[in-house]
Amino acid sequence: MATSSAGERGHRDRAFAPQDVPPETGDGIDWLCGIPFLAVHAACLAVVWTGVSPIALAVGAVTLLTRMFGLTAGYHRYFCHRTFRTTRAFQFVLAWLGASAAQMGPLWWAGHHRSHHRHSDTGDDVHSPSAQGFLTAHFGWILSRANQRTKTEWVPDLLRFPELRWLDCNHYLAPLALGAALFALGEWLGAARPELGTDGAQLVVVALFWSTTALYHLTFAVNSLAHRYGSRRYDTGDDSRNLWWLALITAGEGWHNNHHRYPTSERQGFYWWECDLTHYGIVVLSWLGIVWDVRGPAPTVLVEGAGRPSRTHRAPSRPAWR
Repeated sequence: MATSSAGERGHRDRAFAPQDVPPETGDGIDWLCGIPFLAVHAACLAVVWTGVSPIALAVGAVTLLTRMFGLTAGYHRYFCHRTFRTTRAFQFVLAWLGASAAQMGPLWWAGHHRSHHRHSDTGDDVHSPSAQGFLTAHFGWILSRANQRTKTEWVPDLLRFPELRWLDCNHYLAPLALGAALFALGEWLGAARPELGTDGAQLVVVALFWSTTALYHLTFAVNSLAHRYGSRRYDTGDDSRNLWWLALITAGEGWHNNHHRYPTSERQGFYWWECDLTHYGIVVLSWLGIVWDVRGPAPTVLVEGAGRPSRTHRAPSRPAWR
């Protein structure tokens, strides 16, 4: 297994790290967040009344993939790690796409993720399966009252954009706008093309609630599964793992051990055989001149990992819920 020095890891983890941050406080579930989260899941069952159609599934696939790109390319690789550059206008497009996935605002997401990299799989990592338990790592942490605050001390580089601050405070507008657009589209299709067998309610259930729920658990699986199962190419000082099948269904996010070794790389599938759909999308955007200064893994990191056997094992188990 390839190794990296503590100094290298420390430099990367501290890129956006604040100093002397007090611990989070506040126990219990924040129902203002918890009720909408649970309601989205429950609303998926409304398909019993709305039915499903091929056109609804097709629109749902589009909303899932575009919003996944907003999360993987936008929230994660751009806002959290600044792995490429773009215009201020497209920066907001990425932020809006990510927010439409109903996973809070870009500053909230980036602040928590940067904190995760600094404290990965320690007691201060709020979604570590080894430290907090599997279910807490998967989704329980987002319901905690202690984790609702935007960690502004971790995102000073993003705070200078008033439009991002506004969206972070009003992130719910993005999924609501998407829902309204889907309802209008469904009603129009129902009137103009009744043979398609769809309407506004059906598109909202399938293309919004179904795809949002899928995006929740695809995102959460990186926190839970990719810190417990899979192979390790690099000794990163935490439990991060590469999980190939998770990478396929999360547009490359499952190459998580790679990512923790060199988080400032836009490409998380470091080698040609590691499929990374988000990377391919960003490459196309770079060809179009929409993004630039796209950063890859350092050559020394590629040499470090090349030809080294990846060890597959399971992280130490902890109680499922804490």
